[in-house]
Amino acid sequence: MKRIRLSIFALFGVAVATANPLDSLAIKPIEKLQSAIVVDTLPTADKSLSIVLFNDNSWRYVRTAEIEPDSTVYTAYWDTEKISPYREVALSSIPAATPIKLVDSLRSYRYPHIGRITSRYGLRRRVNHNGIDIAIKVGDTICSAFDGRVRFSKATETGYGTLVVIRHDNGLETYHGHLSKRLVEAGDRVVAGQPIALGGNSGRSTGPHLHFECRYMGQSFDPERIINFRTGELRRDYLLLKRSYFSIYSKYEQDWNGEKLLADADKKEAALSAERRYYKVRSGDYLGKIAARNHTTVAAICRLNGIKPSAVLQIGKVLRVK
Repeated sequence: MKRIRLSIFALFGVAVATANPLDSLAIKPIEKLQSAIVVDTLPTADKSLSIVLFNDNSWRYVRTAEIEPDSTVYTAYWDTEKISPYREVALSSIPAATPIKLVDSLRSYRYPHIGRITSRYGLRRRVNHNGIDIAIKVGDTICSAFDGRVRFSKATETGYGTLVVIRHDNGLETYHGHLSKRLVEAGDRVVAGQPIALGGNSGRSTGPHLHFECRYMGQSFDPERIINFRTGELRRDYLLLKRSYFSIYSKYEQDWNGEKLLADADKKEAALSAERRYYKVRSGDYLGKIAARNHTTVAAICRLNGIKPSAVLQIGKVLRVK
């Protein structure tokens, strides 16, 4: 492992030590993680970011486990023995609409497995089918779709068979059923694209396949609302999760027009985000000089950063200039 550390710092040491942390957010994470496993984690100058190394010589930035959007995500209703710890949560207590941020600027996402869809969300022979089924071969690698932490990992006597449940940083949970082997245990921190299990035919199954569910506060909804299973691409960065989606009769294709409007709004927001610019204060800088260098005004910089024109600038401070 020491040899890996030295080679990585030789390649990236200067960039990691001196680069503006905000600049690193523009680096798209490697998605070629079909069979890679995590072998090491390296710190960076930004305490909220780490570099994760994989055994196929790939690497990517990830958020550190200590810095999470909601400090209660991995404490409230956290149970490693129950498949669903939300039994006491009434559907009526969940907000009518909940904004869910699926990925941040690191775009940490990976399709769990590429395969033919054999069954979709909805009623199947008058029984609720709460997820989507993907054809696989026994032993195929199953990956985590997003960063998160394993909440449940057991061989069960339920219809799921061997099951891995991952709770993600935004509160969503993904279920992976009918597995042949678990590669992670409850409590493990995982990153998008990390192998978590091998596909199989355990539980109530008529043939090898991955049963994949998306849930929020224990309520399932159509996974096709967030993933295009024909292409493997994430449909959007943000999801307005409506309480009405938790009905087994509520399918993505029924709300296609509304979903398209949301996707268009996401693209507009992404374009606005891409236009944002930041500047790290250097020795001898003052607001007028920074404004001129970035073709903007002192008033605009003050408005974007919530400071006054008379503010004393500290060397190394990062200012938004556009």
